Amino acid sequence: MSNENITQEEIMAIYPKVAEMIADALGCDVENVKPDASLINDLGAESIDFLDIIFRLERGFKVKIPRGKIVEQARGALSEAEFESGGVISEAGAARLRVFLSEVPADRFKTPLKSAEIPKLFTTETFCKLVLRQQRAAAEAPPAA
Repeated sequence: MSNENITQEEIMAIYPKVAEMIADALGCDVENVKPDASLINDLGAESIDFLDIIFRLERGFKVKIPRGKIVEQARGALSEAEFESGGVISEAGAARLRVFLSEVPADRFKTPLKSAEIPKLFTTETFCKLVLRQQRAAAEAPPAA
C-alpha cells in the first residue's frame, strides 16, 4: 500500500483522534502532539509506549495492526538483505524509508541509519497513515467465509 494515495485531508480527518490517543498513552498534553512530532525524541515515548499506542489505535479505529507493520510496509519489494545488513539500513533501504515516511523531516534521516533507530523517525502523522493503510487493507480484504 503506497503513500501516494493518502491525502492530507484523510490524515487531518483522523489526526485529532490519533493525537488524543497518543497523548493519553504518553501522559502528555494533546497540544504537544503535533503532526511532525517524533514520538521518541519530542514526546519521550519508549518502546513499551508503542505497544500501548497500537492497542489504543486498534480499539479506537477497529483495525488490526500487526507488530512491525510500519517497517515491513516501508521495506516494500526489497528483501530483508537488500533493506539492511548487520543492523544498518542500506542506501536502497534508506531511500525506501524516505519515500514511505515522507512526513518525516529529511534532517532526521541520519547516515548510517541503524535499524534500531527507525522508531525514532515515527511521528504522529506516521501513525495516522498506518491507521489509514490498515483501514484500506481491511476494506479490500475478501470477507471471511
